Amino acid sequence: MFPEQSHRPTAHPSRLDHRVRAGRSSARRAVAVAAPMLAAALIALELGAGPSAQAQTPGPMSAGHTRAAESVVHSPRAPLEATVSEGQVKEVAPGGVLTYPSVTSCLTLTVRLRGGGLVGAHASLFQVPGELRSDRILPALKARVGGRPVLAIEVRGAVGAWHPSYFVKAIESYGDADPVPVPAGQDVEGLARAVADGLGRPRPLVTVRDVPDGDQIIR
Repeated sequence: MFPEQSHRPTAHPSRLDHRVRAGRSSARRAVAVAAPMLAAALIALELGAGPSAQAQTPGPMSAGHTRAAESVVHSPRAPLEATVSEGQVKEVAPGGVLTYPSVTSCLTLTVRLRGGGLVGAHASLFQVPGELRSDRILPALKARVGGRPVLAIEVRGAVGAWHPSYFVKAIESYGDADPVPVPAGQDVEGLARAVADGLGRPRPLVTVRDVPDGDQIIR
């Protein structure tokens, strides 16, 4: 037996080529018509999204801008009350209170910020273990204040026990054979200049006053 032959007509080669060409032409016409419509739709979508779309897609930041933003976000808020023991530097928010306990032979330094906050340091004649020496207290206070505007700097305590040089070279820094400077009375002007220079602030901002022993509470 002979295999059954299909009776489906075979397309003529010339007709097949014509259909292919016609199909390609139709596809090109469809793309040509659809392309402007698609572009218009995309433009309309972008215009409609406007600032909200841009807000959701932040642009690149410079390294300095990024660090500044992070510093603002992660900076701890200063408390309203703080106790500043010997060799320490602390800050309170506007309206806050600084307490310096047991001020006897010490000096306290309170920086009043223009924004209303207070930054305080408790300078000790002799270093308390684990705390700042007298020659490190001003750099630490200066770093804490930073570039913020300052209204006043108040120095209070045992003025007669302090030589201005103690803010530059602590008593512990002298060897057995080195003579330690001894204050000759209350050197108010010398202490004021030493504090102003150490903080990088104008001398007129600094006031110095001798006060009795005890706790100091600054508002």
